[in-house]
Amino acid sequence: MSKAFEPYELSGLRLANRLVMAPMTRSRAHGPGQSPTPLMADYYTQRASAGLIVTEGVQPSRVGQGYPDTPGIHTAEQIAAWRRVTDAVHARGGVIFLQIMHTGRVGHPALTGLQPVGPSAVAAAGQVYTHEGPKDFVTPHELTDAEIHATIADYATAARNAVEAGFDGVELHGANGYLIHQFLASNSNRRSDAWGGSPEKRTRFAVQTATAVADAIGADKVGFRLSPGNPYNDIDESDTADTEATYTALVDALAPLNLAYLHQLEAPGAHDLMLRLRKTWPTTFILNPFTGREPTGPAALELVENGTADLLAYGTLFLANPDLPARLARGGPFNTPDPATFYGGGEKGFTDYPTLEEAGA
Repeated sequence: MSKAFEPYELSGLRLANRLVMAPMTRSRAHGPGQSPTPLMADYYTQRASAGLIVTEGVQPSRVGQGYPDTPGIHTAEQIAAWRRVTDAVHARGGVIFLQIMHTGRVGHPALTGLQPVGPSAVAAAGQVYTHEGPKDFVTPHELTDAEIHATIADYATAARNAVEAGFDGVELHGANGYLIHQFLASNSNRRSDAWGGSPEKRTRFAVQTATAVADAIGADKVGFRLSPGNPYNDIDESDTADTEATYTALVDALAPLNLAYLHQLEAPGAHDLMLRLRKTWPTTFILNPFTGREPTGPAALELVENGTADLLAYGTLFLANPDLPARLARGGPFNTPDPATFYGGGEKGFTDYPTLEEAGA
């Protein structure tokens, strides 16, 4: 499987290989005001051999935070702290994009002191973890037209801040039941105005956000992540016809922007739709394939070899194996991820996974 380890040009950026470190929430931004820490800089620098690193989700505004200790990109303090991360990654030859993640209705006043927002006043089923323990999701404030435009402006400002912090680009998180995805799904978006109703209207927030961010920093520095059919965070896209119409309309509207890439998290049952979207997408296509309960492993390299994807995203295997490209190239061995340390904590399960060299393998 040699193709996955060959260099790749992404919008003028030379990637050392075609392996992507997928965005993964780690809840370790213990710096002042949800700023990244030196430990976070170590974490990303350890993984700089990825062709592309996409950071954990980063909130573009205070109200966009949905989990404890997730980092922001909306204050001068946060920008300066992220600069230390990007400088360290670049010193190791890495390429790094910041994922902008507004969680929308997923969150709680206990985290921010603010009522979460969403396309409609519809609470998600389930609970969110806070420093006070798990709490039921609350009914979000339904964004007004003016507030929607202000939120789009927050994304654009966050993208400018990311470039100021030294990132090579940004990825818009339109997946996993967060704000952009909430606008796309009919069970969370029950509006009847210009922002909801038909599949085309439900894509408007995503398209206008991508357009604003592309105008702010250049389309060649912008990626977009989606996950059609993903039920995470109480999203219901079980109506296959509606889901296909929505995402076909979305990709058709995003394509003329000439973004750096489209990044699809493949949900169960969405394989055929993924292949259709990949076929019509004009630039780089990144795939985070569906692999059931097992993490994406060496067998997925075939997807780059046969052209299903241009770049292949690895999540938990990259979390546990800082030198994952080298391990994949030789077929292992692989460290085993420790789920107990995924969210929060210190260096354990974060920066203490050994490389092949450290393990003497």
